[in-house]
Amino acid sequence: MQPQISILTPHVYWAQRHGEIFLRVELSDAKVGRPAGASRSAQGHGAKGDNEYMFSLEFLEPVRPERQVDIKVKKKVERWWDRLTLQEKNLFLAPDFDRWLDESDAERREKINRINVESRVRKDPYLGLKKGYLFMYNLVQFLGFSWIFVNMTVRLFILGQDSFYDTFHTTADMMYFCQMMAVLEVINPLLGLVLYSHVTGRNVILFVIFGSLEEMQNQPAVFFVFYLWSSIEIFRYPFYMLACIGTEWKLLTWLRYSLWIPLYPLGLYLKVTVAVIQSLPIFDETRRFSLPLPAALVSL
Repeated sequence: MQPQISILTPHVYWAQRHGEIFLRVELSDAKVGRPAGASRSAQGHGAKGDNEYMFSLEFLEPVRPERQVDIKVKKKVERWWDRLTLQEKNLFLAPDFDRWLDESDAERREKINRINVESRVRKDPYLGLKKGYLFMYNLVQFLGFSWIFVNMTVRLFILGQDSFYDTFHTTADMMYFCQMMAVLEVINPLLGLVLYSHVTGRNVILFVIFGSLEEMQNQPAVFFVFYLWSSIEIFRYPFYMLACIGTEWKLLTWLRYSLWIPLYPLGLYLKVTVAVIQSLPIFDETRRFSLPLPAALVSL
């Protein structure tokens, strides 16, 4: 019958930083067992010879449930603790003076480490200029589309359905300006200013269909297309404006990513079914933008 091995408590040395706890167990030739919560067990040679050693700690505050072999424990909240455990005194615990720092020294060293990491990241010297340009671009677009939206809304309340028929003549100049500005959204990614581009078929609808066909300019379709475009952009451009200065308004973010769900299919319907299909008979009659085939090819 083998003698029962007694379980002893080893000496544990500890130190801390704002975000971590370091534990060092005084054992040699240790074979570490499976950790369980805040407990650690091992077989090794300690002050009383070869034995199984185990200790259990109830930390002062919550820590992250990670398993580290070197017994480095992440604090759940980065802050300085007055002591390691809930129990004020533990006979087997002692400071690890090789790693020990007081709160001010630890904060100073952590700050230096952050500065060293940040200094290794190459900063763009023109970042402020780029963000300023993008902020102003989005601001101008927001003001332009806001003017269109407010103008059309006021005229709708005053004139009712009569405002449908002169929308192009009252708002087309501003819409031309905004859509010509939108060409920059193709150029900006090429210059490395942004990683996205917003390219749509709006210019075809605006310049080719509405702009070149006088017969289309008095159609109610112009009102609905312009109103839809401006409704989308008065939320999209402020979202990008705030992103330039590292700010987020949750309601605006929700509107920017939620409104397109009903408005995108509606816009597709207006552009294709209303604007394009209504313009086809006019293009067929006027032969505008048509290229006649040579007589030799026609005879074939």
